[in-house]
Amino acid sequence: MSETGFEVLEGARVRLRVVDDPAVAHRAVAAEIARLIERRQSRGDQAVLGLATGSTMVPLHGELVRLRREEGLSFGRVVTFNLDEYRGLAGDHPQSFRAVMQRMLFDHVDLPPEQIGFLDGTVDGPELEGHCADYERRIRSEGGLDLQLLGLGTNGHIAFNEPGSEGNGRTRRVQLAAATRTANARDFEDPEAVPTAALTMGLGTILEAKRLRLLAFGPSKAEAVGRLIETAAPEPDFPASFLPGHPDLEVWVDRAALGSS
Repeated sequence: MSETGFEVLEGARVRLRVVDDPAVAHRAVAAEIARLIERRQSRGDQAVLGLATGSTMVPLHGELVRLRREEGLSFGRVVTFNLDEYRGLAGDHPQSFRAVMQRMLFDHVDLPPEQIGFLDGTVDGPELEGHCADYERRIRSEGGLDLQLLGLGTNGHIAFNEPGSEGNGRTRRVQLAAATRTANARDFEDPEAVPTAALTMGLGTILEAKRLRLLAFGPSKAEAVGRLIETAAPEPDFPASFLPGHPDLEVWVDRAALGSS
């Protein structure tokens, strides 16, 4: 382990940054985001961040809040777009990803509300296609995503792009796999209340980000991480396999996610 707190392992298609403690990864990625924001602000430009929800991201959100509170990091010239949202949940529903992000991050930093991009899970019918297309247009109009945060599903899903997703897919409505709903049931009092569908950025949208930072920790992610490392080419039944073709992908894992102690 280097003095930076992580070890870099070069695989055939994936650069791994291996930590003993996930907190090291959360601090390092948050620091990278802070540097990106500050460099852009020093030039009078904005930083465009792709954010993710989920338990893996909670400590990272907390570190960004700390950087704002203790070190004065300003989000005034930041624009954000979140990966996904549950279908059928309004933004003020406690289990909506919009509400989670509000509690974890947005309420605690100086990010102007009009600079927060989020999919609306209540849009349906003929308006849905236009809503998804507008999300894509808004990302492009801001110059694209400078950095996209990603988690990794146990079945290899990225955002809510489930197995079978196309590598060039765009923002759309998707059905959630049973494994995904089971994993996310921890956030709901009633497991049957977990939505069966969602809106998500597509893999094609995600792959257009300038940097991708994927975080996966713990033994429950070991099988997916192993397959990500070993897969020689993109496989539609394992959406994460499309990511290694990206020119600036870093995968942060702990030793448990590598299947080692």
